[in-house]
Amino acid sequence: MHTHMKKSDLAALLLLGALWGASFLFMRMGADQFGSMALAGMRAIGAALCSLPLLASRPRMAEMRAHWRPIAVVGIANSALPFVLFSYAAQSLPAGVSAISDAIAPLLVALSGWLWFGERLDAIRASGLVIGLTGVVWLVAGTVGFGHSHAPTGWAMAACVGANVCYAFGAHYSQRRLRGVAPLSVATGSQLAAAALLLPFTLWMWPARTPGVQAWLAMFGLAAACTSLAYVLFYRLMARIGATRSMAVLYLIPVFGVLWGLLFLHEPVTLAMAGGCTVILLGVALTTGFLHLRAPRPPLPENAGMEQG
Repeated sequence: MHTHMKKSDLAALLLLGALWGASFLFMRMGADQFGSMALAGMRAIGAALCSLPLLASRPRMAEMRAHWRPIAVVGIANSALPFVLFSYAAQSLPAGVSAISDAIAPLLVALSGWLWFGERLDAIRASGLVIGLTGVVWLVAGTVGFGHSHAPTGWAMAACVGANVCYAFGAHYSQRRLRGVAPLSVATGSQLAAAALLLPFTLWMWPARTPGVQAWLAMFGLAAACTSLAYVLFYRLMARIGATRSMAVLYLIPVFGVLWGLLFLHEPVTLAMAGGCTVILLGVALTTGFLHLRAPRPPLPENAGMEQG
């Protein structure tokens, strides 16, 4: 694994943050009319349909058949369950607040990796996680109860945390059980598994009133961009830079979630929220190793290295 992240990896991380940040905006726009279960189901089914062209290759089909069990588990942990939980939360939480909760996941991944899997967590990365979490706490404090008539309900917040526990499990599980499997096979297979699981519930809980045009557009954006495209990016990143660093994207989601909520839904942004976002970005930079704090080097011999500026 590289110690330095490439610029292309960072660009992918930012794009992923923007896409997943937008998913909270779309869920907020569609959840009331579709209902949480139907919206989650349509998101998975739509994403699976978008991924169908990727199934044309024979090696991919063979790979998915060979690893269908772990791929299905990842589909449930990384897609089906979080989609339902976040859609449920979107009915009562502002998009920015739901997005903020996503920053808990990288911390859960790094901590569980350290506690249970013996993954090394150096001082810089650990401090990055702590700084990131501090930013999240600041961001939550700045959002909850500021200018919202309905302060977030406990159940909706619990659903957000539950979704992030699913992500943390999914990240470790896919790194352990699906290492070496092509990212596209994992992305496509996991969406198919999520779609198959949610289909009966979607039909059963379909809204009595047909959702309006805006809700349908939000659902299509959610399925095609925030899910189909985003998961391909995510699994590709995870194969390149590892689970702990890839999960740093979940620190970026709050920043984009708050930004899109402000721009499109006119959700208020407070000074505390802006400050929190800044601190989160610093945490991400340290956790991913994009910002290097040089360790003190052993002293050089007297005459060596004098020409360095």
